[in-house]
Formats: sequence, structure tokens, C-alpha cells
Amino acid sequence: MAEKISTYPTFWHHYLREHSSPRTRALHDIGTMLALLVLLAAIVTPDAWLILAAIVCGYLIAWIGNMAIERNRPATFTDPLWSLGSDFRMFFLWISGRLGPHLEAAGVTAGHRAR
Repeated sequence: MAEKISTYPTFWHHYLREHSSPRTRALHDIGTMLALLVLLAAIVTPDAWLILAAIVCGYLIAWIGNMAIERNRPATFTDPLWSLGSDFRMFFLWISGRLGPHLEAAGVTAGHRAR
């Protein structure tokens, strides 16, 4: 991404295109689920170190997908808040079965990259 994107709807479509591979999205979903579970454990136990573990687990798994599968730079490095929000948005849309139309609107079809 050469220029910083100035609107969230534009960023959202860019984010989805950067996660066009179902394998990348699966790694993001696994990382998000694990982070949420570890965060829940941090609340229940209460162990502050688990908060750090949740962040590391969530990002590490997601970044593997970006770097190894998509071969791109994680959006976290350029737009950390929009990236975090988009990760959770993508996760909850996937869980609810409503991600497909968003991928189509971004130009991502059948797991293929749209540029």
C-alpha cells in the first residue's frame, strides 16, 4: 500500500483483498479465536501476562498468513486501529455466515486475489 487510505470503507475493501486467500482468513480466524479465549482466561484467572499472550498469539498467527500465504505486509503496520477493527469485523462476519457478500463487493471471488 503506497499511500495511506483515508476512508474506512476503502480500507475495508483493501483489507479484504489483502486477505483474499481462504487459508489466510482461516489463520486470522484461528488467531482471533485463540486471542479471545486467552483474553477470557486472563479475566477469569486474573493473570495480566495472559493479556500479552493473547495479543502475541492473535497477531503471530495472523501475520504468518499475511507473510507466508498472501506475501504481503500486515495492515497492522500501517493502520493498526483500522486493521484490528477489520480483523474482528471479518471474524464476526465469518462466524455469522455474512462474509461472502463483503468479499464479493471487494472483488474477491472463489478465494482468488483481486487487485
